[in-house]
Amino acid sequence: MRVLIVEDDFLLGEAQSTGLRQAGHAVDWFQSGAQADGAMAGADYDVVLLDLGLPGNDGMHWLARWRARGVRVPIMILTARDAVEQRIAGLDAGADDYLVKPVGVDELAARLRALLRRTAGRSQPVWQHGALAYDPSSKRVQWQGQPVELTARELALLEALMTDPERILSKAVLLEKLYDWNGNEPESNALEVHVYHLRRKIHAGVVRTVRGVGYALGPAQ
Repeated sequence: MRVLIVEDDFLLGEAQSTGLRQAGHAVDWFQSGAQADGAMAGADYDVVLLDLGLPGNDGMHWLARWRARGVRVPIMILTARDAVEQRIAGLDAGADDYLVKPVGVDELAARLRALLRRTAGRSQPVWQHGALAYDPSSKRVQWQGQPVELTARELALLEALMTDPERILSKAVLLEKLYDWNGNEPESNALEVHVYHLRRKIHAGVVRTVRGVGYALGPAQ
C-alpha cells in the first residue's frame, strides 16, 4: 500500500512510518494537515492515517475538507481522543475507522489490511485469482498450490494489481505505490523489470500490458 501518515508527534510518526515500511508499504509522513493536503494533490494513496490533534487546523478540519472535495481514499483516524462522542463524530464525518492510541505497529498493519479488504470488496484474508493466491498478512504467494518467492517490490506490485483486478494502473501510479518520497528514485526501467520477474516467477500472463495506458492483472487461470 501507499500510506500517508499525518502525525505531528515525531516519535510516533517515526515509529509508524518505520514499522509500516518494514511491513513492505510505501509511506509518506507529514506533521501537518497542510503538508498532507499538498501531498494528496500529487500522489495516489491507498489509505490515510490521520491524527486529530494537529497544529493549526486539526484532523477533523482536514477530514471534512477532503470528503467535501470528493476525496474517496480510506481514512483511518489514529488519535488519543477516546470519548465515545468523538469517535461517533469522526466516523460520521467520513472516517473509515477510528483507533485510539497507543496502537502497536503489528495491530496497525493488520487494521490497514482489513480496511483495504473492505474497500476492495473482499471478505477473505487470502486473495484468490484463479490459481493465484496471495495472503497480504504473511506476504505469501502461491501459484497452483506451490509457494512463489518474491522480493518486496514484486510483492508490492502484485498487491497493487490484485487489489482491483479489473483496473488498469498507469506506470506513474504503480511507481507511486512501490516507492515513497523518502526512498531512492527508481531506475527508469524499474517497473518493467518487476513485471518481467512476476511473469517469470508466476506465469507469463499474470500481468497484462495495456499499450499506451499501463498494466493490469491478467485473466484468472
